[in-house]
Amino acid sequence: MAEKKQVPLRLKKELYDALSAWAEDDFRSLNGQIEYLLTECVRQRKKNGKYISEHLDEPLDIDIE
Repeated sequence: MAEKKQVPLRLKKELYDALSAWAEDDFRSLNGQIEYLLTECVRQRKKNGKYISEHLDEPLDIDIE
């Protein structure tokens, strides 16, 4: 089994709530969902040198400011 590192992570409440809901929809824990999303971003970047979305820095439809 691969070694896992613990990383403290601070999230704004709105982002936490959105990720939690998404994780529940995908039947994952919040930690599992964050790890899944980060893994997909890294995989995509290795594949073509770009992030998953060309619009990654555009504002979301939720307020996480």
